[in-house]
Amino acid sequence: MSTGHLPPPPPPSQPATHQPAPAASGVDLRSVLDTPRVPFWRLLLVELRKSYDTRAGFWLLAAIGILVALVEGFVFVLTLVYEESILFEDFAFIAGGITSLLLPVLAIMLVTGEWSQRSAMVTFALEPRRSRVIGAKFVAAMVYVVATLVAMLAIALVLTTVCELVQPDQTYWQFDLGEFLAFGLGQAITMTIGFAFACLLLNTPAAIVLFFLYWYLLPVVLGAIGMIREGVGDALEWINLQIAIGPLTEGTLDSGEEWGKLIVSAVVWIGLPLGLGLLRILRAEVK
Repeated sequence: MSTGHLPPPPPPSQPATHQPAPAASGVDLRSVLDTPRVPFWRLLLVELRKSYDTRAGFWLLAAIGILVALVEGFVFVLTLVYEESILFEDFAFIAGGITSLLLPVLAIMLVTGEWSQRSAMVTFALEPRRSRVIGAKFVAAMVYVVATLVAMLAIALVLTTVCELVQPDQTYWQFDLGEFLAFGLGQAITMTIGFAFACLLLNTPAAIVLFFLYWYLLPVVLGAIGMIREGVGDALEWINLQIAIGPLTEGTLDSGEEWGKLIVSAVVWIGLPLGLGLLRILRAEVK
């Protein structure tokens, strides 16, 4: 039998421990939690770009611009041909009135675009805090309100200057700052109503139809119902926002009853749709 040295027994096994894989050269393996959040101004710029970077948004803005150019040009030519008197604020409010018809549709599309084009998953994956995304959309809508006011003044300035050179005796630089600010306030309220309906329905055609029915048809229906009885018309004024905001935009809101009508109608047509819509967006399953 061989008497050679036996090999030493193997050392006792040690418990296996997880060793991190060696990082590839130049790859940053920081935790996702350390990544800085997306700044709000960047979200705002993204939403502003979405407003014109789609076919629907581009052609909506183009349609607004074309309508303003056609109507303003028609009034401008008639003024010079027939030597009619013209005011600076006439040109301004003609442009503002045209934009007020279609601009709320843009606020609707800002909200519903994510859901109708099925891009909400990408948006909320890049920014999980949905409230910040909705806030950026609302601020973008208000930016367009301010842009509308600036465009009104610019268009009126150019056309009034030309009229001043051609017919100085018939051109007047009359401008009511109070009416101008009241128009801006009314435009902001109109945009907010469209925004609220969009949050509630999350469907572009449905929100647009509901907005136009509310803004243009409902006052007629409420007025017709109010003619049935004398007291009914007074009661319906508490839910007719268009009547309630009249004293506010005219700067004559001074009585408690007027304040009450404004608050109640704003809660019914802005507060409730917007609150329910935000709750739906925050809890909706994104597919």
